[in-house]
Amino acid sequence: MSLETRLETVTQEFQKIQKDLSNAIEARQRLDSQLQENEIVQKEFNLLKDDANIYKLIGPVLVKQEKTEAVSNVAKRLEYIRSEIKRVEAQLQDYTQKSESKKTEVIKIQTEYQTKLQQQKQTVVTPNK
Repeated sequence: MSLETRLETVTQEFQKIQKDLSNAIEARQRLDSQLQENEIVQKEFNLLKDDANIYKLIGPVLVKQEKTEAVSNVAKRLEYIRSEIKRVEAQLQDYTQKSESKKTEVIKIQTEYQTKLQQQKQTVVTPNK
């Protein structure tokens, strides 16, 4: 495989890893937002009396819900979000390592390619005047 082809292939792989890394960062940000929202809801539930009316929005309708059920649902949602954050964090770490490795490979191939071009320029014989 020629250096040009290798460089193109490795560059495309690097770009794909960068895109995956970007998607993972966006997912992490969305999860952070959801975590904060649900933590706020949980804090609000702690301020309510046991006999408080709680309504859940289901489609266009507000449906009355028991406080214990609502508190339980939010706790489960928080647990799920935290586990998803751990999973995405592991992905981020993996993509970051792959990205750095691929970046090093791209630089190495670019250097080889530039060296080859320099050698070719030097071997070209220029006519004497």
